[in-house]
Amino acid sequence: MHRIVVNLAHVRFDESGVPPLAFAQLLGSGALGERAEAAFRDILVREDVSMSELISRDGQAPLRWFRQVYPNLDRAQGFRLGVTFARYVQPTSLGPLSLPAISAGSIAEIVDLLAFLPLITTALAVQSHNTDRGLTIGLSGRTGDDGLDSIAVAYGGTCLLRLIDMLTSSAQAVELHLNIPPSEVGATLDEDLTRRFVFDAPSPFVFVPATVLDEACRFSDAVSYQLGVAELKKAVDGRRTKSFTDTVRALFDADADCTNSAHCARQLAVSTSTLKRQLGAEGITFRELRQSFLRERATVRLLDRSVTVSEIATELGYSDVASFSHAFTRWTGRSPREFRNHAVSPR
Repeated sequence: MHRIVVNLAHVRFDESGVPPLAFAQLLGSGALGERAEAAFRDILVREDVSMSELISRDGQAPLRWFRQVYPNLDRAQGFRLGVTFARYVQPTSLGPLSLPAISAGSIAEIVDLLAFLPLITTALAVQSHNTDRGLTIGLSGRTGDDGLDSIAVAYGGTCLLRLIDMLTSSAQAVELHLNIPPSEVGATLDEDLTRRFVFDAPSPFVFVPATVLDEACRFSDAVSYQLGVAELKKAVDGRRTKSFTDTVRALFDADADCTNSAHCARQLAVSTSTLKRQLGAEGITFRELRQSFLRERATVRLLDRSVTVSEIATELGYSDVASFSHAFTRWTGRSPREFRNHAVSPR
C-alpha cells in the first residue's frame, strides 16, 4: 500500500466530485479491478493528498480523476461506473446528509434533503417539480464532460433509489429514467436495481409516485432529523461566503425576479461588478449560470404534459414561445415540442 503524503496545494476542496468517504468505499470494494484501483492510488500519491485529509476537510474526490484513469470514458461507460459506484455506498458515507437521511420520517423528507446536495457534491444538479401524479426530480451533470456527467447522474440517481430502498418498503415504485438505450446497460449490473431503470428518456430524472411520497421510513426519528437539518442549514450559511455560484443558484430558485445581475447584486448587498468578479473567480459568468438554471428548469417542466410550452416559457421569463424555443433548441439540439414528444412517461 502506498504511503500518502499530505499536501493540499494540488487539490481544490470545492472541485466538482463525489463524497470522499463513498470514493474510499469504492476503492476498497474491489469492483474497479486492480489496475484501476492502482491508477487511482497513483493519482493520490502524485497529487500529494491523503483520503483522510480530503474527508476531514469536507472536500470532494474530483471526478476528473476518473477521466485520468479512463481516458476513453464515454456516456455508456460513465453510466456503468456511476451505478457500480452507487452499489458500494453506505448511508453513513453521505457526510452531513447521513444523519437526517437515516432518521427521515418519509420519502418526502428524504427528497427534501436534496436541497443540501451541494454540501457533498457540486457535480450534480437537481430540479424538482411536483404534480398530482408524483414528484419528478431532474438530474443534470455539471462537469462539462459527457462521460463524467454520466457518472454523476447515474451515481446520484442510483444512490437515491438505494437509500429509499433501505429505508422504506415502497422503493419498487420509484424509477430512475436515463437518456441512454438499454443496450448500453451492461450484463454485470444488479437486475433487481436495473428493473427500476427506464431507458431512452429525453433527459435523466427520478420519478416518485404521489402515492408513496408519505411512506414512513423504518428508522424515523423526528428529533434527529430536525437536528440534522439545522446543522445542514448552518453548513450552507457557512459556505455562502465561499461560493457565489451556489449562492446565486439558490437566489434563482427563491426569487423569480432575479433575471439579471443588477437585481441579484442588490439582493446580495454587493455591487454588480463585485458579483461578476466573484463569479469570474469561480470560473463562470452570470449569463452562463442563468442559462444553466433555465435549461435545468425547462427540462424538468417539459416532462409535465399538464402544462403547455407557452406556460413554461412565461414561467421562465421569456416574452414569447419562439424565444424560449430558440433558446431550448440551442441548449439541447431539440425544440421543446420534439423534446416533449420523445419523453417517456413514468409507468
